[in-house]
Amino acid sequence: MIGQRTRGLQSTLLLCQLLLLPLLLLVSGLLAFTSVTRIERSLIAHYPMYAVIIIAGLLVESMSRDRARIRLNLWQHSFLDQHRVTVRQVSYALGVLLVYLAATKDQAISRWFLGIFGVALYGGLLATNYWLPGVLARRIFDGKWVERTLLVGKPEHAARLRRWLQGKEAYGLRTVGILRTDRMTSGDSGGLPCLGGIRDLENVIRSEGITQVIVLELPQERERHHDLVSVLEKMGVRLLILSNLEEMLEHPVVHVEDEGMRFITLREEPLENPLNRFAKRALDLTVALPVVLFVLPPLMLVIWVVQRFQSPGTLFFYQKRAGIQNREFQIIKFRTMHQDNPDEARQAVQGDVRVFGFGRWLRRMSIDELPQFINVLKGNMSVTGPRPHMIEHNAQFAEHMSNYHIRTFVKPGITGLAQVRGFRGEARSEAEIAQRLESDISYLENWRLALDLSIIARTAWQLLVPSKTAY
Repeated sequence: MIGQRTRGLQSTLLLCQLLLLPLLLLVSGLLAFTSVTRIERSLIAHYPMYAVIIIAGLLVESMSRDRARIRLNLWQHSFLDQHRVTVRQVSYALGVLLVYLAATKDQAISRWFLGIFGVALYGGLLATNYWLPGVLARRIFDGKWVERTLLVGKPEHAARLRRWLQGKEAYGLRTVGILRTDRMTSGDSGGLPCLGGIRDLENVIRSEGITQVIVLELPQERERHHDLVSVLEKMGVRLLILSNLEEMLEHPVVHVEDEGMRFITLREEPLENPLNRFAKRALDLTVALPVVLFVLPPLMLVIWVVQRFQSPGTLFFYQKRAGIQNREFQIIKFRTMHQDNPDEARQAVQGDVRVFGFGRWLRRMSIDELPQFINVLKGNMSVTGPRPHMIEHNAQFAEHMSNYHIRTFVKPGITGLAQVRGFRGEARSEAEIAQRLESDISYLENWRLALDLSIIARTAWQLLVPSKTAY
């Protein structure tokens, strides 16, 4: 019920905004063509098409909002939150219009009009996002749409739901009280009237005119909840069950439905989508090919010559690393340590005597990592992702972090979210390992192509201004 009311109110809000568009176009046109510039009447015929294109842009934004996991909180009067959604709407609307103008080589539109309309569109959408939901809700859900709601469960669960219940009052949800399922039937009940215990269900429904019951935790006693459902079905009362599965598992959960089967998993994984994988692979090739073809060859010659003077030996350094799903692969780097290194598994530290002079500069500037673009072309690495660690270090880190291997759900990267956040170099403590792991899992759960582009841009900046932890 609540989900349908929320979606319905959002759709009504969007419809009102679409109806507002022609008015904004008209006002912007009057301002532009009477006080700033002039336009031939024959060109005015183009403007209804502009309105259609802008409406299409808003519709595309609305349909893509769930996929982008962006929610418009209709009752949170936070200017910043409403501003973010409004900017997204304006960007889609004007973006689609500009694509149309470029594709059709349309020169009829006035730049003055476009500027005035952009400001008017932002103001109109922000005002409607901020004030209109409350007006619509009062008109739609008052009166016969009110649901008198009874809570069933423990007071501590009711207290967790308090803010949500207050927000949903605008949707017509009125909380009457609570039936406690613990042994106490009096005392503090999360600020709600205690109307008795579970045995009083039928009497309370009749006496209070209850139309909806919210059970505050997942069923644990099958028979009791079966009886509860039977009573509600018999009396024509809606039932909602609050999932406390996250509390039970001590981990956020994600609900998945596929071909009629419903599942619960622990996290979203955008890179399980083949289109997302294709886009990420395309970005990898776009970045890696120019580096391998044009940057690496002259760089290899320069580094080889300097190595001959400071530390003769092989140009490259090969080492086994853990890749996606912990599959081993050979990582390629420019050699920065002396050839006779008795302890390759030990992490480099600041002032490490194993690193020769020029190699120390290569490491600080991250130039030693550039041969890994060959790994990217081979497909066992990506430009962005969790950094691949040595097999021995993976085993050590996993002993301290029970969810450490979650990071191997995606390909390792030359750079990653942890690195651009400053977590580079030696991991000195369990807390530092946890910070890196948190960034890696955040990357896995929230991947977007824009995130990869952001990481690449921030990495490029760090090449110019190296982090203090780079050595």
